[in-house]
Amino acid sequence: MERSLRAGRLATFVYFTLNGFLLGMWIVHIPGIEQRAGIGHAVLGWLLLLLGAGAFAGMQVAGPLTDRFGARTVVPLGAALCSAALLLPGLATDAWTLGGALLVLGIGNGCLDVSMNAHAVQVERGYARPVMSAFHAAFSVGGVLASLAGARALDRGWSPAATLGTVAVAGLVVAAATAPALLRPDTAPSPAPRDGAPAAPTRRGTPQRIWVLAALAFMVMLSEGVANDWSVLHLRDVLDAPASTAALAYGAFATAMTAGRFLTDRVAARFGPAAVLRYGAAAAALGLTTAALSPSIPLALLGWTVFGAGLSGCVPQLFSAAGHADQEAAATNVSRVAGLGYLGMLAGPAVIGPLTHLVPLNVTLFLPVAFCVTAACAAGVLRPRAAAAATRTPEAEPV
Repeated sequence: MERSLRAGRLATFVYFTLNGFLLGMWIVHIPGIEQRAGIGHAVLGWLLLLLGAGAFAGMQVAGPLTDRFGARTVVPLGAALCSAALLLPGLATDAWTLGGALLVLGIGNGCLDVSMNAHAVQVERGYARPVMSAFHAAFSVGGVLASLAGARALDRGWSPAATLGTVAVAGLVVAAATAPALLRPDTAPSPAPRDGAPAAPTRRGTPQRIWVLAALAFMVMLSEGVANDWSVLHLRDVLDAPASTAALAYGAFATAMTAGRFLTDRVAARFGPAAVLRYGAAAAALGLTTAALSPSIPLALLGWTVFGAGLSGCVPQLFSAAGHADQEAAATNVSRVAGLGYLGMLAGPAVIGPLTHLVPLNVTLFLPVAFCVTAACAAGVLRPRAAAAATRTPEAEPV
């Protein structure tokens, strides 16, 4: 049992890393794919919405399927679909074929995202201690590896189709080879959730607490999306930083995010998930406020670093709480929280853009600051007493 649990944990690391690597390879090759398809930035922006829509749809489908057939079945299939779909953007020759390719890639990504997070919850249940954040850190590591491998392929003059095709084949091999190590549905013990709440009975509707977690995921991941797309522009446009220096803003955020996720599990084990969300979101709000108001580049970089460190552990705690709320509907609950959170990540950059026509860019950053403060204030939803009360209270009407 202990050996299979360790193997299941290692397999989960592999799938998270693979997911980050696949998405990272797509991102690295966006300029070449855009040129091959003969489209501009504006058209690409609209087509990226199809990637998000596909991911959201895939998450909602994969959740119930994972609860019914088990993560051991759905995770490899999701990884295989995501790997195979990676080739499609490299073959696109116009906006229509690229749009269809991104839709399929999004579906594959959504299926893999939810199913592997559901398996991570199963592993965490077996260990009876927090291990979720480290898996999310592995996703970030996959993205870093993709940037290095993609840069090497581009330097050698490989076409996007050749590179993405090679990665797709490698992804299929990894997905198949890792599948036997995944946990069977009956191999993980079924104690009460690690936050102390009693196991919830089976319900047809989605519990109200899950929608609260989903709303918090929307706020936190919207804030993360703002950093992904606007941190570099903030240093360049507001503080007149050189392009090479401005790039350090996202680097500082991403590095702090990855390092923080490797450390969060120990913090959550000692102080609890509610403390991670409360103080992490509060630190993120403080960091982003510092960056927004900073008159100097070094202080702004420090602010973006603190922002990344604060946010690093928030999303894993929300996903974990959703998965532990009801073992029989773990993946479905994760799909609700992850789906709404993903919409938040897409909405963040889209919201900030129009706001910059009304107020300066650094002022628009106070929207994610407000969301981080809200998440910090609502962190009590992760406390054992709050979870138990939500279990005893009649649930909201089925959605």
